[in-house]
Amino acid sequence: MNQNKDFDLNFVEIVKLVWEYRKQLAIIAVASILLTALFTAPFIIAPKYESEVVFYPTTNNSIGNALFTDLNMRQSDPLAFGEEEEAENALQLLNSSALQGRIVKNFDLMNHYGIDQDGSPQTDLGLKMEKNIQFFRTRHLAIQITVLDEDPVKAAEIANGISAIYDSVKTEIQKQVSLEALEIVKSEFESKEKQVWDLRIALQKLGEKGITNYEEQSRALSEELYKTAADGAKRRELQLQQKELAKYAGEFTYLNETLILELESLSEHRKRFEKAKVDVEKTLPQKFILTSASPAEKKSYPLRTLLTLLVTGAVLLFSVLTLVILNQLNLLKK
Repeated sequence: MNQNKDFDLNFVEIVKLVWEYRKQLAIIAVASILLTALFTAPFIIAPKYESEVVFYPTTNNSIGNALFTDLNMRQSDPLAFGEEEEAENALQLLNSSALQGRIVKNFDLMNHYGIDQDGSPQTDLGLKMEKNIQFFRTRHLAIQITVLDEDPVKAAEIANGISAIYDSVKTEIQKQVSLEALEIVKSEFESKEKQVWDLRIALQKLGEKGITNYEEQSRALSEELYKTAADGAKRRELQLQQKELAKYAGEFTYLNETLILELESLSEHRKRFEKAKVDVEKTLPQKFILTSASPAEKKSYPLRTLLTLLVTGAVLLFSVLTLVILNQLNLLKK
């Protein structure tokens, strides 16, 4: 009970103190409002406008694998989006030096931000970009590009431009890798083609010697021998042909069976080669745009009303605390 009385008494004393100095506190509040409004005026702090782009990165990296692979074996869908790994990869690419350098070059940010070339221009530019250009991952695994600029049209232009640069840079990186892969696959395909051609040439040479199909020819000779059992001269001739045919049996069987296996392998190499060519020659969008940037109608920075309320509230709170402390000191002196 005593504690409650003391609390009520203290609160009442504070209210009395505030009421006693209400004029002074009102003057302080008005002064705070005027000063905050003055120091946040456009001629002191330039207003900035915000534009943003929101997109989902695609999940496929290989067009050939995504579009020309058996449906039962396909691992990625070119129309899928919303993967956590892809969102993290997109953020890494957006913050990479390759993409950042392209942004600086395309929008001439050195001159746009008025960076002094005599000091430390790269550091100053980096700080400026970090403050005005930001990338986020939303809770739904989309990527948000936010750009602040004193010109609302320029802010929207930079935001949309970064989105386009992301698409082109990722495509260029994939093209570089796919070109190297194409050279490897092409070399293997051509080597396999040469092996198949050599086998066909070897079988052609056997054909010139009369060996076109060992099994069929051997069966035909056996049947003829059976039919001509009584004709000795004819039988001897057929036996000589059979003996000549037997000389090439092993070679023909090896070449024929190897050719069948190599033709199957060549078909697989051809599929890989065609898919690798598709990866080099064709492109798919690297993102699904959800929101494109447009020039903002209202400034986003500074928020003068909010700043005025916060500063005025803080000043008044500090003033009341100061009055309470001074009042207590006076009581202690008495």
